[in-house]
Amino acid sequence: MERRRLAWLLLAPTLLVLAVVAFYPLAQTLAYSFTDARLGSSRPVHFVGLRNYFDLLVDPRFYSSLSLTVRFATVTVVFEFTLGLIIALVINSQFRGRGLMRAAVLVPWAIPTVMSTQMWKWMYHDVFGVLNDLGLRCGLLAAPVAWAADPAYLFPALCAVDIWKTTPFIALMLLAGLQVIPADIYEAADIDGASPLQQFWALTLPLLRPAIVVTLIFRTLDALRAFDIFYVMVGNRPHYQTLAVFNQQVLVEFSRVGPGSAISVVIFLLIAFFVFVYMRLFGVRE
Repeated sequence: MERRRLAWLLLAPTLLVLAVVAFYPLAQTLAYSFTDARLGSSRPVHFVGLRNYFDLLVDPRFYSSLSLTVRFATVTVVFEFTLGLIIALVINSQFRGRGLMRAAVLVPWAIPTVMSTQMWKWMYHDVFGVLNDLGLRCGLLAAPVAWAADPAYLFPALCAVDIWKTTPFIALMLLAGLQVIPADIYEAADIDGASPLQQFWALTLPLLRPAIVVTLIFRTLDALRAFDIFYVMVGNRPHYQTLAVFNQQVLVEFSRVGPGSAISVVIFLLIAFFVFVYMRLFGVRE
């Protein structure tokens, strides 16, 4: 009993900070979602109940943003996790120059997202872009392609930017999980005659499960809140607004705090849903 009280006493400062910086803003956003508050308006704020949520349910822009956000998160997280796991397995092995390769892998992640997106935007340019230049020189393209303007290529182009940017983060997280796995279990598996593939499925993946869950939660959370890549690349172009971009337009450009807060709550619930799915899928318990 005394140890439990001591534990709560030691956790109290952290819980207090979380309450101030996380729970209070969340509660305030939830409260605003039930009002008609406007940004910079001096008129009284009125309680409107669920009207803001009902308005979202009949707004085609909301469904378009929701669909784009989920598709973007699904595609990027799947590719980033697959590539990140391969990179983590490679740089976790013993070879000369491993430290240099680990540092080089982190370069895309170290570049600010706005800068890397602007760089890719110039690379996608149909006149000055290096991708078109290389494609034409190598005979892969018959004519320049407007990667960031053609609807047929825009979504893959946006996903490519995020995959290039964020795969190193996943590789780093998974590498941390790989390095805490005891090496002696692999030695025992070698003695038993297990192949590398059998060791990967029977040892590496099960022991890496906690790191996988944490990595997927963090990455999916960021992907569902994607804003800067879309805003820098396409701005507020219709049908290419994520929920975060749509929220920014409603909250800042239209000054509608109530509906903007309702969109924020939807994003929070969407993230909570994915976290719940990961917990159930990977069988995480207390």
